Amino acid sequence: MAELQPRIALLIDADNAPAEKIDEILTELSTFGVIDIRRVYGNWTKHALIGWQNKLLEYALRPMQQFDYSKHKNATDMAMTVDAMELLYTEKPDAFGIVSSDADFTPLVMHLRFKGAAVYGFGAAQTPKPFVNACSRFLYLEALGEDAVLESAAEAVAAVAKPVAAAGAAPQQGGGNGAPPAGPGDKPAATCVAVGPVEGSCLRVPRNQLRQDTRLMNLLRSAVNATQDEDGWARVGAVGTQIGNKASFDARNYGYATLTKLLAATQAFDLRDEGTSRVAVRDKRAARARSGN
Repeated sequence: MAELQPRIALLIDADNAPAEKIDEILTELSTFGVIDIRRVYGNWTKHALIGWQNKLLEYALRPMQQFDYSKHKNATDMAMTVDAMELLYTEKPDAFGIVSSDADFTPLVMHLRFKGAAVYGFGAAQTPKPFVNACSRFLYLEALGEDAVLESAAEAVAAVAKPVAAAGAAPQQGGGNGAPPAGPGDKPAATCVAVGPVEGSCLRVPRNQLRQDTRLMNLLRSAVNATQDEDGWARVGAVGTQIGNKASFDARNYGYATLTKLLAATQAFDLRDEGTSRVAVRDKRAARARSGN
């Protein structure tokens, strides 16, 4: 008998979410289970929602009409909250997908999680931190779709540049002004967009910014420390699980496709068995302390 997949209810705040990202949202959310409830909330008399209207039939989205009760203030968030609570106690989905950049949903997310439902959030890079942190996992919309392709293009450029540099044909890094060469996590300036936890950062957050992010580094180090063996090595899979149980986290919000790549980019950890399911990580600082160096 096939194992039953978790049931997910997807609730979208059309006033605070771009319609062109719906395919990427569904693709991401479908990795967690079956999305059998799909609702989009908004005042459908507004021309601004025409983009969402064009997506309804294609993606089997149910439009939920909510008129504005007062000028310059939509009532979508309250309608979504009421429906989420009703679904929680009637349909009892295993998880919710909340698409919005509105921090007003923070109390709802906290209650859903308290009742045992996972919550996967999707929103813009400027989404307030309380909402982001309340979710089981939150993914910035800028990290999905076309923006993510920019990273792959930049990687291809870097791959071509390496043999050129080895042949001595590459221009001097740092522009000859004494600036240090780019680190392994740095990207060409052409790929910079405002995305991720570091405001105004490049699509892939460079190494120096990662190392200066105290919250991130403490999160990574504490997860490695909590799951390490007697030699200080921890399976990256276990590290990811520990982080997920503790906070809303996704390496793609920093511009890295996997947690392994993010750990490597910080240059604060040793890695072994990369490219395999046994990939493990060790804190360099703790390793030096253990060896007495």
